[in-house]
Formats: sequence, structure tokens, C-alpha cells
Amino acid sequence: MESTSIDEPDVQIEYTLSTDGHTTPDTASNPELNSGSRAMPKKMAPNSVLGKRRRKLKEKVSHNGSNNSITGNIRGGTHQTPHFTSDIATANFTFDSSSNTSHSTPSNFVLAGKTANNQNDISDDVSGYHNIKTDLQSPKSVSNDSPFEFSPNMRENTISESRQDVDRVKKRGPKRQLEKQPRPNTSIPQALSWAEYAKQCSIGAYSSRLNPFALSAAEDKLLRNHIDPVQVTTYLNIRNGILRLWTRNPMVSVTKEEAFGCAKQVRHFGLAQVAYDYLVRNGYINFGCVEVPYTFDSMPRAKSKRRQQIVVIGAGMSGLGCARQLEGLFAQFGQHWTAQGEYPPNVIVLEARQRLGGRVYSHPLRTQVRGSLPGDLRNTAELGAHIITGFESGNPLNAIVRGQLALHYHALKDNSLLYDCDGSAVNKDRDDSTQNLYNDILERVCVYRYKASPPKTLEGDYELMLIGKDPTINNRSDEMDEFDDKKSDPIADAAKVASHGQMVQRDKTAQHVPSGFEKLAGKAYQVTGLGAKSTASGAAKAMGWMAKEGISTDRSLELDAFVKNSAHPTLGATMDEAIKQYQNIINLTPQDLRLLNWHHANLEYSNATHVNDLSLSGWDQDTGNEFEGEHCQVKGGYIQVPKGLYQLPYPLDVRFGTEVSSISYDWNDQPNNTAKIACSTGEFFDADHVVLTSPLGVLKERTLKFHPPLPEWKTGAIERLGFGLLNKVVLVYDQAFWDEDRDMFGLLNQASREDSLEQVDYSTGRGRFYFFWNCLKTSGRPVLVSLMAGDAAHQTEIADTSDLIREVTGRLAKICAPKSVPNPEEVIVTRWRKDQWARGTYSYVGPKSLPGDYDVMAKRVGNLHFAGEATCGTHPATVHGAYLSGLRAASDVAEALLGPISVPQPLIPPAPIRTDSTNGMSIAKPKAKAAAALSETPNQPGAAERADYEATILDAIFSQIGARPLQPLKEGINPFLLYTKEKWAECKAACDEKKKKTSRSAEAKAGKDEIRVALGKMWRLATEEEKKPFKERADARKQMTTAWMAEWKRNAEEWDRKAAEIREQFTDSKPQFGDQGAQLRARLDAATSNGVSQNGTH
Repeated sequence: MESTSIDEPDVQIEYTLSTDGHTTPDTASNPELNSGSRAMPKKMAPNSVLGKRRRKLKEKVSHNGSNNSITGNIRGGTHQTPHFTSDIATANFTFDSSSNTSHSTPSNFVLAGKTANNQNDISDDVSGYHNIKTDLQSPKSVSNDSPFEFSPNMRENTISESRQDVDRVKKRGPKRQLEKQPRPNTSIPQALSWAEYAKQCSIGAYSSRLNPFALSAAEDKLLRNHIDPVQVTTYLNIRNGILRLWTRNPMVSVTKEEAFGCAKQVRHFGLAQVAYDYLVRNGYINFGCVEVPYTFDSMPRAKSKRRQQIVVIGAGMSGLGCARQLEGLFAQFGQHWTAQGEYPPNVIVLEARQRLGGRVYSHPLRTQVRGSLPGDLRNTAELGAHIITGFESGNPLNAIVRGQLALHYHALKDNSLLYDCDGSAVNKDRDDSTQNLYNDILERVCVYRYKASPPKTLEGDYELMLIGKDPTINNRSDEMDEFDDKKSDPIADAAKVASHGQMVQRDKTAQHVPSGFEKLAGKAYQVTGLGAKSTASGAAKAMGWMAKEGISTDRSLELDAFVKNSAHPTLGATMDEAIKQYQNIINLTPQDLRLLNWHHANLEYSNATHVNDLSLSGWDQDTGNEFEGEHCQVKGGYIQVPKGLYQLPYPLDVRFGTEVSSISYDWNDQPNNTAKIACSTGEFFDADHVVLTSPLGVLKERTLKFHPPLPEWKTGAIERLGFGLLNKVVLVYDQAFWDEDRDMFGLLNQASREDSLEQVDYSTGRGRFYFFWNCLKTSGRPVLVSLMAGDAAHQTEIADTSDLIREVTGRLAKICAPKSVPNPEEVIVTRWRKDQWARGTYSYVGPKSLPGDYDVMAKRVGNLHFAGEATCGTHPATVHGAYLSGLRAASDVAEALLGPISVPQPLIPPAPIRTDSTNGMSIAKPKAKAAAALSETPNQPGAAERADYEATILDAIFSQIGARPLQPLKEGINPFLLYTKEKWAECKAACDEKKKKTSRSAEAKAGKDEIRVALGKMWRLATEEEKKPFKERADARKQMTTAWMAEWKRNAEEWDRKAAEIREQFTDSKPQFGDQGAQLRARLDAATSNGVSQNGTH
């Protein structure tokens, strides 16, 4: 075997080639050898029949007997990873989380009457998506050449042609649909009970990183002066309903008309408008690779003014995410510019490299084996970002990876195994007890964590929102009357409400793990951050450790003096002190020290730096924001995600090989003052706004010049935050010699002084080849990726590749003995510190960092905006954090151009009033065709006084007797439905088995309609004795509902009687109300008289 080096312009990597003379292909010109990715089904033409039905796709609900098969994107069961399937021809989307294996979507999609098979009609590259698009509104098909590493003559032709075609389409604009008059309730499916609908809305909010029952800080700031606490519930119900539409089918954008359909009354359209604008502009809906509705018409060229331009620097996840989001926002709010005779702004992305992705880098392996991955995906090695750390609870990559791009991915199993430095497997009990000890130490040092107080925002009515109700006079909206005949099971609904409440309570009380777990190697460091609840000796005994002789049960650790002795205490030093003190309480062996330091290395991996460089108070400042679900790897390369953002729904204007050398920006952000960007190529670009996504490491180098210099508050945060380093050694073999079913395993490292009991002796070597990923299932080749963390990452930068190969081969040989370990046929070593456009891997909180430094990094300076993982305080050091920062920067640019979100005035018009002749009680009735005096608008005389007077009366009624009893949901029980629920799983299994036999496919599954037909036949053939239990249960529930209705009727009549008495007393201004009623009555009479004199009638 011989070693050779190939210089890459971005990340420094080295290859080792076998002696057969086979050299690595010229990756500088075409590293995307045999590239491929799964195509996403494209949205139909807006004006086509299927296009008009697109939102109806979301509401088709199919059950298979469990909670894991429903329409759209909704959280599945524990340890089950859902995937989307689609059949556009039948207008049906199904979301199935019953599978726990490899995940994908079908290869066939029916598009506007044309079938496209991704093996024939769709290119392996993401750009091939355009070949299957037949909508005339779309840009012309672009070249199928890879967007990576273009040769000079290829890049100019490909990019310029695509840019001109796309720009022509964007200027012309697609044919605009006729706007329909929005109607309330149209986005609320009648097939669902209110309890189920409310639960799905809450899940939609949780899946978007929002609290379903409270305003976000930004919403609170926007609405606090325009909305009262009671109306917050209505707003949240609408907002959550919109999120439900998006999260259940992110393949289709949510329209404004659909958002209005989430309101239950016409007068709440103002709330729907604000909610929709907020969600769109802040990237909660209509983001990613989805087509969005255009709102601008074409204009005569002579009338157009200067077109504004936005320049995004960097084509990594944050830059591409920002550019794609800006394109979407400019399309959806295009009328803002066309109304002024302007085209929407142009967006340009400048990228110094000859490839996309930045620190997401899936490098193609030298030898490609076709068919080794589904869909002929290419064989790659992840040199940068590697893991998707859970899709659930708000990860935006969920919508992109699983919903829009339909990528294949592999869910990692937490089956890691540790091997000692001599190659022997570590005893699992010893491993667990040592990990428990490590967690205990983390708990004790976490008491020094800086705890920020979450902002207090307006909250909705929790009880009402659990059942999907808006607050009204009697907690019942007349707009709901038409839905009262929805099929409903009171017992089932009560269970749904209870489970909904339990879900919410679990979310409130959940103990999250530190941020490091987002990248940990399968070892969960379960800490609450509340501090240990027992003494150290007591905790050690509970964990199974034997205390030394003479140690009392109340012996604990004394860390306060140690922490206070340092001006900038670090996590590593404090934990080492805790380990030292624990050694005085229990007996720790050299293997125990190696295990503890393996966990140290794991933290050094998750934070990309030595634990002694981490701030004690802020190292895990993002705790509580972790996503849920299995950690996953994308098959065929993570790079497919940025490629999708680049290409879909049309190619972005990315200028490769364009390194920025200086930025002259406008400090004061004056409207007509533009920024000037100078490039090393001699090119200059003018921009109304600039979004800089360069890594923190590049900013620390100060090679990029700013004019004027960045303010001190910005440079201070840049200096205080750390930018770390992680390197990888990729080993490619001809055959796997390890356990192929184990996704990961770890190695313990010996101390610099063998079997030392001193922490200092483990500091420099513990992260060396400490962990291995088995990438066979994701790369398609026998590949091991070993991590070099902490000091070992820096050692890799200067180490000789041949020395690294000998060392890692020797370590693997010990594990596999007596089996021999061959030399790898290909080796790739990353050296990210040498990459001039990265200078490291990801950020961390250094000892001198201040709370809020990440927020300072995100703050713009004039018309210069900042994005990247180091500007996302909630999810730093992650791909999804980088993407979220791009969405945030796009929102900032949009606000600078569009202005703040407009809040209609009045936000909620007062409801017309009608009088119930049975008891004199006035209630809101939006649809009532009352006399002119009862339907006056807010501008008519007396309207405000009437509303004020009525509100005072209602307040008096509610304060004395409370709200009107809520009518029970109507019964719709059918014995056959009960039979269906109970027998579904059994029938499905039988139908699946039959399907497999008839189709001769082990993967075949019966469709929902087939199962329903079979169930109907089973019911018809069932004996009366078999049907009897279901009929009895249905009769019992009907009787129960009848009793509930009778009780409600009695209580409601009593409430109405008391309310009428209070109203009569209030109208007569009885003493208990003082003279307030009389004063209001006089104001109302005066206003009425004034209205008669002005209008001639009342």
C-alpha cells in the first residue's frame, strides 16, 4: 500500500491508494461520480384539477388499527420512524410510522397524467427533478450536470443559462389564480372530532418549535397592544390550525385562503391574516424545497424601477436556506414591489468553493458499486456533518428530508459497545455504573449553570384549547353548529383530551439532556441540571459503588471553593476536581478512569473542543431545545439536502469560485445606500442587503475586511465564543470484518503513563480513535469512520497519514483478534483547521463567553446580516441550527424591506348582538339576519357604546355564575365502527398476507380500501352472538350520552334563568351594581338618539 496526497481547495484530505495502480478520479473536476438522490413528487399546476385539490390531499385520513398511520406529517410511536408515501393520481397522501427499518418513498409518482419512474425518467442528481415537471409555470429544464466542482467551461454555461431562465420566469410570474372569497371552517375537517382536531393542532405547533398554548416572544410583541387575553385563545387555535396543515403535508404550501379557513368566524379573519403572515415570514410554514404561490403580475419593462438585490455569502446550509427562503418570501409578498412599479428583489449567492454544502461534505468514494444503495445512490463518506439528531418536536429537516426530498435514511440503533485499550469488551455492568457516576458528576457541576428566565408571554385558555373551542359568550360558537353532526365518541373524545393533556404535561416536565447529546455516540447523559439530590457517598452506594472504609454516608463533594478560585471556571477542570474528590470516597480502577475519560472524549466530540475550554456556566446553554426521535444518517450522502435547497423548485443563482475579500456596508441602513462586495476575482457586487454566513472560524481569522470595521459589541462576541475542531479518519475496505448490525462502537484509550489514576495523564490521548461509525448501510460500502476529538483533532492536523493508518489498524486488530484485519483500500483524513473557508468545524461556549453572545452574533449591523450555526443560540453546532439561522436572517431581511407585519385595525370587529327571546339573554350570532340596529358596523353611531355596555353585563354574569355549561358532543356510535376499531389490526395482517401471496412480493401490503372491504365482509358474515358485544357497547354509550344531554339541559336552563335575573337587575341599575349600569344605559340611549337624528331611523 502506498500513500499519496490530493490537494482540495476547501478541506484538506488525504487518500491512501492500493498498490494496484488504480488512482483516484480527478475530484477537482467531478467529485459527484455516479451521484444520485431520490426525487420528490412535484406539486401539480395550481390551475389544474389536481392542483385545486391539493389541500384536500391533507385531509384524507386512513387508519390501520394503530396511532401510527395517519395522513401527513405527525409524530408516530416511540422508536418508530415515519415516512411519506404518495399517490398523486388518486389524490391521497399516507404517513406511515409502522416501519422500523430502512426508510424511503416509492419510486413511482404520477404527475399530471404522466408516470415518471426515478430509474428512467428522473436523473440521479437532484437537478433531474426538473425533467419531470410539465407545468408551464415552471422554468425550463436545466442541465443534469452536478452543481459541484464544475469545470471552468461547464460552470459558466450551466449556471448562466439556468440563471437567465429562472430570472425570466420570476420576472414574468406564473399565471395568477383567481382569488376565491375565503370562508371560515373550510380547513377544519368535519371527519374529525373537536378533541382529535385540537390534538393534531397542538402536535402541529410542537412540531414547529412553538408552544401551542402561549404566544411566542415575537408574537407577544406583535399582538400585546392589539389583543386581549380572551382573544389569545382564538388566535392560538387559528395559528395551530395553520401549522397543522403544513406539518401534515409539507409537500404543498399553505395558501392564505386555507389559513383563513382555520378561523371559525368571519370576524376572526384578521387574526388569521396576522397568524399567516407571522408564520410565513418567520419560516414556520412554506419553507424548504416547496413551490409557493406568486402574488405579483408581470409589468411592462418601461415602468419598472431599479431592482433591489440581496447578496448571500456562502452556499452552506444557512446560506442556501436563507436564499431559498428569500426567494419564497419575495414570491409570496411580491405585490409589495409590483404595486410600486418594481420587480421583487433579486437574490445572488456567492460561494468561494467549487461545490455546495460548506461543512456538509459527502465525498464520493473512489470505487462506486452500482446497486449497493437503493435508487443507485452514490457511495460517499461524510467528511463533515454526519447525523440528523431526531426528526420530531420541530426539526425543520423533517419537512425537507422526509417530506419534500423523500430521501433514504437509516435510523441508528443505540447498540454501542465499548472495547478497552487491550481489545477486550468492557463489562456492561461496569460500563453502566461508570456512566451513572459520570452523570452524577455532571449533575453536581450543573448547579453552576447560568439559568436564563424564559420570557413571559400571553397564554390561551388551556381547557378550551384541549377541545378545540374558541371563547365565546357561552363557550360555544354558533359557527360550530354546522359541525355538531360530526361523528363522535364521547368516551373516545374524553380519552383523547386526557392523552392530549398528558402529552402537554409531559412536555412541560420533561427532563432534557444536554446539548451535547445531539451529537453523542449513543451514550445518553441524562442530567436534569437541578443538581444532585443526595450526598456523594449516598449516591455512590445507590449506583452500586463500594465506599472506602471509614467514609460516612453524608460525605459529599466540595466544589464551591474550587469554582470561586477561578475567574473563568471551565467544565473540564471542575469535573476533574469532582472525579478527584470521588476517588477519596470510592475505589476507582485504571479501567474506571479510562471509561470516565471516554465520556470526556464524547463531550469533546459534541463540543468540538477540549473540555477544559468549555465554560462551566454556559457550555450547554441550549439545553431544552433538543429534538426527539431516532438519530439518522442519510443514505447516499447528507449533501443531498443542500443540493435539494439549491435546485428546488428552481435553481438558485449561485456563483461558485467567488471568494469575498471585503464588504463595505451601510452602518445606518439608509434606504438608497447599498453595500459593495469585493471579490478576490476582481468582481464587485452591489447589494441592498448582505447576508454573511461565513463560519465563526473565518471571522476570527479577520481575513475578511469590513468597511467600516464591525462595532465592538459584535467583535467582542466573535472573540469570546469558541470555534472548535473535530477530524475524521475514513477507512474503506473491500469486505466488512466487524459486526455489520452494530451501528457504532467505541475504544478506550490508555493514559500517557500506563494505568495511571491521575486525570491529567488521560487529557491528550482520550479522543484518539475513541469512536467508530459503521457506515455500511449508508455509504453502500464497508466503511468505518473514526473520530478524532479534543486534543486528538489538533494532532491529526499535523500527523502523517501512514502513521494514522498503522495506529488505527493495530487498534482494530486487537478488537477483532484472532481474526486478521486487512489494510484499508482507501483512506480519507480530514484536516478542517487547514480549510481556509472553515478554519474548524463548529462553535462552542468558551470560558469568557457571556450569556446572549449567540444572540449578539445574530444581530445585524446596518444592512449587513449574519447567519450560520454560530448565530443560532437555540441549536448551535448543528445542521438544523445553521438552516434555522438562514430562515431567521431571511426574516430580518424581509422585515427591513417590507416593514413590520401589519395588524388590521380593528383586529377583531365586535360581534353583532341578538336577543334570545326566551330569556332576554343577548348572545353573539355572526350569521343572524337582525335589524339594522343590531348589525351596525364599528363606525356607526352607538356601536362602541353598545359593545361596551354588553361587555360589562357579560362580565357581571360570568363573575357571578361562571360560564354557560358546555353542551356534550353529539353521539354518532355505530356498532360496526366499534367492530372496525377492534378488528382492524387482525384484518390488516390477514389482508397483508393475502397480498404477499397474490403479488409474490414479501414487501406487499394491502391498501386501506381493501382492508375496509374485508372488514365489511367479516361484519356481514359475523353471527349475532359475535355482534352482540359491539351492539351492547353502542347502546350503552347512546344511553350515557342521553343522560349527559339531559343533565346539560337542566344545568343550562338554570344558568339561563340566573343570567336573565342578573341582566334584569343590571339594566335596572340595582344598588349592588352602583350607578355603573345607569351611566352606561344613559350613554347607550344618547348614542341611539344621536343615531336616529343622523340616519332618520333606528
